[in-house]
Amino acid sequence: MSLIILLFIVSVNLMPADGTQENKVRSVDLYKLLSRLNLDRPELGTVRRSYGNPSITASQLMRFYKSRSSIKHPAGKLSASEMRGKAATDDDIKMADNALKHIFIGQSAYPPVFCGDDINWGMRPVPDNEWVWQLNRMYFWDAMAKAYMHTGDEKYAEEWCNQLIDWTKKNPNDGKHAYAWRSIEAGIRGQSWTGLYQHFIGSPHFTPEVLVAFLNSCYDHATYLMTQYRTGSNWGLMEAEGLAFIAVTFPEFKDSGKWREEAFRRLNAEINIQVYPDGYQRELAIGYHIGCINWFLRTPNLARMNGINDEFPDSYLKVVEKMCEVPMKLTFPDGTSTQFGDSWTGKPGQYYERLREWATMFDRKDFLYVASEGREGVIPDSTAWAYPYSGFYSMRSGWDKDAICLVLKCGPDGGGHCQPDNGTFALYAGGRDLMPDAGSYIYSGDPEGRKWFRQTKVHQTLTLNGENSKYAPKLLLWEPGDNLDILVVENAGYPDMTHRRAVMFIDKKFFVIVDEALGKATGDVDLHFQLAPGKAVFKNERFSVHSDFSDGWNVLVQAKKQKEMTINKEEGQVSFRYTVKEPRPAFCYNIKKLTKDQNVRFITVVAPYTGSDPEIKVKLQGKPKPEASKIRLKVKYGGISRVIGYDLPE
Repeated sequence: MSLIILLFIVSVNLMPADGTQENKVRSVDLYKLLSRLNLDRPELGTVRRSYGNPSITASQLMRFYKSRSSIKHPAGKLSASEMRGKAATDDDIKMADNALKHIFIGQSAYPPVFCGDDINWGMRPVPDNEWVWQLNRMYFWDAMAKAYMHTGDEKYAEEWCNQLIDWTKKNPNDGKHAYAWRSIEAGIRGQSWTGLYQHFIGSPHFTPEVLVAFLNSCYDHATYLMTQYRTGSNWGLMEAEGLAFIAVTFPEFKDSGKWREEAFRRLNAEINIQVYPDGYQRELAIGYHIGCINWFLRTPNLARMNGINDEFPDSYLKVVEKMCEVPMKLTFPDGTSTQFGDSWTGKPGQYYERLREWATMFDRKDFLYVASEGREGVIPDSTAWAYPYSGFYSMRSGWDKDAICLVLKCGPDGGGHCQPDNGTFALYAGGRDLMPDAGSYIYSGDPEGRKWFRQTKVHQTLTLNGENSKYAPKLLLWEPGDNLDILVVENAGYPDMTHRRAVMFIDKKFFVIVDEALGKATGDVDLHFQLAPGKAVFKNERFSVHSDFSDGWNVLVQAKKQKEMTINKEEGQVSFRYTVKEPRPAFCYNIKKLTKDQNVRFITVVAPYTGSDPEIKVKLQGKPKPEASKIRLKVKYGGISRVIGYDLPE
C-alpha cells in the first residue's frame, strides 16, 4: 500500500505504447484515471495485472485504446487513404493553420484573434461574451482534425494534443473558469471530443500523457453534466448529449452505466417536454429547432451503432420525424429561413442536405422532392400549412423558387430566443425576401442593440402606444383552399386590447389583411410594416408604399383610406448576420383611439409583383363592427371582381 501511496505523489517518466516518443505522465493523474475505470472488465485485464507498475500500466492502457474496436462512433476511424484530399475545405485548412499559431475563432462573426504563445483560454477581445464561450467550444479543433485527415500532416495532431493538455491544465471546473464551464459548453465538448478522439488516437503524438489528460477530463465533464439539467431548453439536450456520448464511447468508466441511463432518460423526457404536438420545438426559432433535431437524433444513432436498440421507442422517432417536416413547410421556396426570434435567414438550400438524410431515414419522398428542388421524390401534398400549437402558418403559391410565400407567427412565449411579435409575418416572392423579419442582431456585447430588435413595433404587426405586446395567441380560423387561403388569429397582447388579424391569400397572387383592435383600451394604434433594404416609394395620398428594386420582384403595401388614419415613416433595421445590421424602409398606419367604444380596423393589400405596381381595390361590404364573426370584402384586380371573407365558428 505504501508503494501505491508513493506513486500517487511522484511523477515518473512513461513511454507511449509504440515507443516513438518519450513522454511524462504524472502518476497521480494516471492513478486518478485508474480509480475511475472499472478494471474488472475482462478487456482491461492486462491493465489490471500491471497495476503498481505505472510505466507498464500506462503502456497497456495506451495499447488497449489504440487497438480497441468494440465501440462504434459516427466519426469512425477512417484510413488515411479514404480521407486524403477529401476531408477539408480551403476554409478548414485556413482555420487549422491559424490554430497552429494560436490564432483562434471564438464567435465566428468576429475575426480570429491571437490568444498568446501561452494560450489564454479566457481571453475577451470583444465585449460580447459569446466570443469567449465559443472559444471554449474549440470549433477550430474540428478544423484541425479535418486538416489532419486531409493532409496526413502530423503537425495538426501534435498541436491538437498539446492544446488538449494545455486546456485541461488551465481550466479546472471552478469559479475562476466559469467562462469555460457553462453546461452548454461542457455538453458540446462531451459530444465533439469523442469524435476528435477517433481522428487523433492513431497519431504517434497521442501519447499516454494525452490519453490520461483526455480521459480524466471526459470523466470530469460527465460528472459535472450529471449535476446539470436545463429541462425545457436546448441546453438540456446538449447536456444530455455530451453525457451520453462520453458514457457510450467510454464504457470502461465505472460510472458510465448510470451516466448513460440518465442521459437516455432526459432525452426521452425532453422529446415530450420540448416539442409541441404539431412538431415545432418550444423555443420557436428555426435555427434552434434544427439544432434540436440533431441533438434528439445523434444519441439514438450512437446507441444503435453500439447494439443499444431498446432505449428510444418508435414514438420518440415519430416526434422527430414531425420536427423534420418544419423546414419543409415553413421555410421559403429557395430554402432560406424566416428570421423570427433568434434566427437568421441563412443560405439558399441550407437544409436540403439534411432533408435528404431525413428522406432516407423516414422514407419521405416529399422531403426528397424539396431537397432535390423537384428533380426527385414526390411533390408535397399541400401549399398551405398550419402549426396551431406553436403558432406558425405558411401559405405559398407553389414549390418553384419563384413562388410567393408568406409565413405568419402568432404563438406562445418561447423564452429567451423568442420575441414579442405575435401577428408578424415575412413575405418572399420571385427569389427575394421582400418583407423580412428584423432578426435579432446580437446576443450580448450590445444590450441596447439587442433590445431594439426585440420590440413589437419593429415587426409587421399592431401595437398600442408603441409598447411591447404579451403572448396570448388564439387561432380562430384556418381554411386553405385552391384559390383562397384564409387565416384568422388573435393575440390579447395588451390589457383591454386584442389584435385580430385575418390574412386572405387570393388566387395565389396577393394578400388582403384585415387588422382589428378589439377592446376598451385607448391610445395610438399603429399597424407596422417593414420592407427589405433598398429604396421605397411612398405615396401618402394613396396610403401606399412599394419597394423599388430595378429588376425582379417588388411588393406593394396599400391600406384602405380612412379619414382618421395617417401614414408615418419609422426607423427600420434588419440583421441578416450576427453583429451586422443595416437600415431598411419602415412605416406604420396610425389611428388614434380616443374612446373606449371607438372601432379600429385596417384593411391592407400586400401584393408581390413584377413590372408596374398593381391596382387592387378592396371594399368592405356592409358595416360589420370589429369583432364581428362574419366579414365580406369585394376585391377588384386585373379585370376580376370577387367577394371574399370569412365566417368564424361560433
